[in-house]
Amino acid sequence: MARTKDFDESEVLNKAVCIFWHKGYNGTSMQDLVDGLGISRSSLYDTYGDKHTLYLKALESYQQSGSNDLCRIVNGASSARDALKQLLNWIAGNMLNDEQSKGCFMVNAQVEVAAHDPAVNAIICRNDQQIEDVFYKTIKTGQEKGEITNKQDAHALARFIVNTINGMRVSAKSTTDTSFFDDIISTTLKILD
Repeated sequence: MARTKDFDESEVLNKAVCIFWHKGYNGTSMQDLVDGLGISRSSLYDTYGDKHTLYLKALESYQQSGSNDLCRIVNGASSARDALKQLLNWIAGNMLNDEQSKGCFMVNAQVEVAAHDPAVNAIICRNDQQIEDVFYKTIKTGQEKGEITNKQDAHALARFIVNTINGMRVSAKSTTDTSFFDDIISTTLKILD
């Protein structure tokens, strides 16, 4: 008979995201995970197999949460242009409200691990594609309604914005100057005119 788990797996994943986000993949030891997750080493191995598998699950959990937030913002916006502005402000707000200046967990994984880890790279690529798709669909809708310029291809604009967001997320590790992010958002939105 299988033993029932005496912990909430989603809570453990949220804690794992925080640990990996703060320390990075390479800087996180198994002992850090045991101490930070509040579960035994055997439960950690029984449930997740190893540190790498837990890291992948943490990245996927973070990605799913972010995807849900993006969809919520787009679906709640009054127009495509408003959705894009809200998305950019939401991203900047997350970075500015982070007292530890951790940057973005996904971008950190891209910089630290993705170049030599195909599984992490696949998650990063899937995440970037999902974000690009959200921006593309929003831009395309805005173009069809005349809210956004048709002078530029919707895919190109979406890719530009995703790259801009990644740059903002890296910059957030070293600056908390609100005007810095306001300037980037303002300039990005002008491209849509």
